Amino acid sequence: MGSPRRPTYASPGRRQPPAHAEPEVISASKSAPEGDTPSLQGRKDAKDADRKRSVDKAPAGTDNVLAFPEPPGKRRKRNFLVALGTVLALVCALLAAAIFSPVLAVGTVWVSGTRLVTQDQVQAALEPLKGTPLPQISDEEVSRLLAPLVQIKSVSTQARPPSGLVVQVLERVPVALVKQGEQYQLVDVDGVVLASPADPAAIALPVIDGGAGTIGKDLFQATAAVLGALPLDVLSKLSNASAQSVDAVELKLVDGQTVIWGNAGEKELKAKVLEALLKVPTDPKNPVRVYDVSAPRHPVTR
Repeated sequence: MGSPRRPTYASPGRRQPPAHAEPEVISASKSAPEGDTPSLQGRKDAKDADRKRSVDKAPAGTDNVLAFPEPPGKRRKRNFLVALGTVLALVCALLAAAIFSPVLAVGTVWVSGTRLVTQDQVQAALEPLKGTPLPQISDEEVSRLLAPLVQIKSVSTQARPPSGLVVQVLERVPVALVKQGEQYQLVDVDGVVLASPADPAAIALPVIDGGAGTIGKDLFQATAAVLGALPLDVLSKLSNASAQSVDAVELKLVDGQTVIWGNAGEKELKAKVLEALLKVPTDPKNPVRVYDVSAPRHPVTR
C-alpha cells in the first residue's frame, strides 16, 4: 500500500531553507538626527547645572528649603498682636504723662463739710499737696494729712482738672458733754474729745458727770452708745445721762422727766419708741414723770 503523504518537489531556482535554521527576525528603528536629542550624560549635566543655579540664588542658611505662603490666620494674628502692643504702649505713655505731668499739679483746694474745724485748719493741713499731680493724690493720703484734726472722721476727694482738688469732710458727731471738775469736754460716741467749749450751757447736749476714767470705761461706752442712737431732736431735750451699770442707763430731760433706758441692746428701736412717746401730748393734770423704754415693745409711762 502506497504512502498517503504527497511527495514534495523543489522548484527550480528556489532555495529551500535548512530544516533546522533559525527564523529570521525583522526589526525596525527610527534614529533621530544627531544633535537634536541630548544624550543621557547631557541631560544629567543640565539638571546638575539647574540645581546649582537654584542653590546659588537661595539665601544663605536655607539649605535649599522650599518657602510656602504664610497662612492668612497666622498673619492676621500677628498683625493683631502688633496693633495691640502699639495701643498698650500709647496708653501707658499717656498714663505716665498724666501721673507725672506738672500740668495737673494741685493749685487750689476746696473744702466742704466743716463745722467743728475751720476751713483754714484743713487748708493748712493739706498744704503739702500743693504741686502734686492730681492722679497721685488718694483719699488715704488726704486722711493721713488730716489725722491730727481728731474732729474729722473721714474724707473723700474729687479731682477738678487741671489743678483743682475738692475735699469733702465728714466730721464726728458730738453726743455729750463730759464734766471733769469745772471743765466740760465735747465727746462723740467713741469718747473722742472734740473740743472744750467755753460756754457749755449754749450746747444742747446731755452732760455725763465724770469721764471714762471716773465712771469706768464700760459704763462710759454704754452711755455714749445710747446717746449716739438718739435722733438730734431727742438729744437736744436731754440734760444729762448716767449709768449705775451697763444694764441700767438713765437719761434726764430738761423738763425733769426720767428715761429708763436699760442696757444698750435694741437701741435703735428704743430711740424710735422714745421719740414717739415724747410727741404724745401730755395731760397737765397728770404729767408724765417717767418714760420706761427698757422693754421697747411694751413701753411704760407714769
